[in-house]
Amino acid sequence: MAQVEATTERIIAADAETVFDALADYKEVRGKVLTGHFSEYEVLEGGDGEGTLVHWKLQATSKRVRDCLLEVTEPTDGQLVEKDRNSTMVTTWTVTPAGEGRSKAVVTTVWKGAGGIGGFFEKTFAPKGLGRIYDELLQNLATEVEK
Repeated sequence: MAQVEATTERIIAADAETVFDALADYKEVRGKVLTGHFSEYEVLEGGDGEGTLVHWKLQATSKRVRDCLLEVTEPTDGQLVEKDRNSTMVTTWTVTPAGEGRSKAVVTTVWKGAGGIGGFFEKTFAPKGLGRIYDELLQNLATEVEK
């Protein structure tokens, strides 16, 4: 089983603290900026960054739905890590300053992929599909914080 990785980034016209706070706000903001690929969104514990437990289903393709139960940590300033209790998937959100009133948001998701031919296709196509999903999510986040 090979590790699969998908990374997307975006420059957002808002300061890093504003962007990070919006990302970490699972009660109000996160549910609003998710794309149509996410369903059954529910905050089970916490709701503001570290200590949050959140559930959603992610439909990456017409046939592939991943049931996610994510524990949120904040290992360093400007970083959120979502570890899925149901799989090996880990998503890391990093927000850093990118000039006056701007920030760079980077999202990286890694997981252990399948073996064999299925694993080859997963490693080849899944990062592009997930990248498109997260690019749309980052656009929604930018729209939310740039108001």
